[in-house]
Amino acid sequence: MAIGLGVLGFAPLVFWQMTPREFDAAIRGRLGLSGYSDAPTKTDLAELMQQYPDERHAL
Repeated sequence: MAIGLGVLGFAPLVFWQMTPREFDAAIRGRLGLSGYSDAPTKTDLAELMQQYPDERHAL
C-alpha cells in the first residue's frame, strides 16, 4: 500500500481496483525496469517436459 499510495501516488480507489499485474507494471515503469522476460519457446518447454515428465503422460 505504501508504494501504491505513497510512492506512485494512486488514489485509494485506483489502487484497490488494480490487478496485481497492473501494479507490477506500474512499479516497473516507475523504477525504469524492463518488462517481463521472453516467454519460453517450444524447445524450452519440450526440454522441461523431458526433465520433469508428468507421471501420467511420460514422454
